[in-house]
Amino acid sequence: QIFIFLRNLCYNFSFIPLTQPDALIFLSSPSLSQTSEAQKETGANDTSTVFTRILDGLLDGYDNRLRPGLGENVTEIKTNIFVTSFGPVSDTEMEYTIDVFFRQSWKDERLCFKGPMEMLPLNNLLASNIWTPDTFFLNGKKSIAHNMTTPNKLLRLHNDGTLLYTMRLTISAECPMQLEDFPMDAHACPLKFGSYAYPVSEVVYTWTKGAAKSVVVAEDGSRLNQYHLIGQTAGTEDIHTSRGQYTVMMAHFYLKRKIGYFVIQTYMPCFMTVILSQVSFWLNRESVPARTVFGVTTVLTMTTLSISARNSLPKVAYATAMDWFIAVCYAFVFSALIEFATVNYFTKRSWAWDGKKALEAQLPKKRDPMILSKKPNNVSNFTANLSKDVSVSTISNATSGGSGGAPRPPTAAAKAAAPDAKKTYNSVSRIDKMSRIVFPVLFGTFNLVYWATYLNREPVVKGVASAT
Repeated sequence: QIFIFLRNLCYNFSFIPLTQPDALIFLSSPSLSQTSEAQKETGANDTSTVFTRILDGLLDGYDNRLRPGLGENVTEIKTNIFVTSFGPVSDTEMEYTIDVFFRQSWKDERLCFKGPMEMLPLNNLLASNIWTPDTFFLNGKKSIAHNMTTPNKLLRLHNDGTLLYTMRLTISAECPMQLEDFPMDAHACPLKFGSYAYPVSEVVYTWTKGAAKSVVVAEDGSRLNQYHLIGQTAGTEDIHTSRGQYTVMMAHFYLKRKIGYFVIQTYMPCFMTVILSQVSFWLNRESVPARTVFGVTTVLTMTTLSISARNSLPKVAYATAMDWFIAVCYAFVFSALIEFATVNYFTKRSWAWDGKKALEAQLPKKRDPMILSKKPNNVSNFTANLSKDVSVSTISNATSGGSGGAPRPPTAAAKAAAPDAKKTYNSVSRIDKMSRIVFPVLFGTFNLVYWATYLNREPVVKGVASAT
């Protein structure tokens, strides 16, 4: 009877008539699926409604001007840092740039809740409605919070009131450098942060995973051309001010300078310039233009190298390792120029005295027949003629021989006189002979001592506090 009643009802409302009882099951199936979807939507809407009510209830009466546990206990802020990019480092400004994910976690019992989820992933807009730590960077020169395409911030709320607050920052911080060992130097660049207004009696900072594991650098995070990032450490320290005692968190990043650039740009040119200045010792000491060019050019080259080497450094009041090397090279080059001036001075005296006088002494004293017939009072005229060159004497002999017969050949003494005199003022100076040995030996010894001293010792990093 029920089946007949339903068939008549469907016929009256212009539905397809049912001829079998199984058609009732077919009719009821779409209704069940639509009901399940509706239940799901209703459940989702109910969940959103529940969390909306939870958040509204948490923020109802919440005062974000007051820190958690005010008047009862100290608020503990747990922090850790993940470095995504380190560098570049500026030597002239003594600063470095670092890109980090800065994470902070603390517990606010006013935000405890009970719901179907243990953790709520919230939008960064909620951060402006709750209390957040007033963390600042002590040695930061400029900090940028990234806002593209939206503020790069993350907020998570656990049901026990624990919050995780993460933001992406780009920080330019000071890096004090001691450049006595430049360019074989090493540095420790610190990153210091803490609470701006709350002393240790109200807010305390700690590392989330301990000092050893709370600062992590990405494997491909180094953006350094002149340095090696050899490691990092973390620690804490307490500073005392007129307003009280404050906790300061510190992370040190250890850098070792790469020396290859400076070997190519400074050390090798200085080395070659010194060698070039010592080539003049092997030139003839009468080659005044050539040796002058060697001396003056090498001195000017060293001056240019010393000026250019200082352009990449801050104007410090002390001498660096490179400054000492350049100064010694400059001293060698300048000494080579002074050595040539000394050799040239004694060379001129030797030619004027030894060469000319030796030539006059070795010339045969010949008498012209007409001079022998003159009286003794003409001796002074004869003495004045002795200072003439051997070529003049030869010409006079040939002239006198033309009137009396065949010209006389020059004697053996006259033949030997000219080579001996030439050998006297063209001989190698003793100063040049000594300089050819002394200068290279001293310069080689200096290089051995210099490189053995700076390359074999461990670089000293000053101003690093021990981690606690």
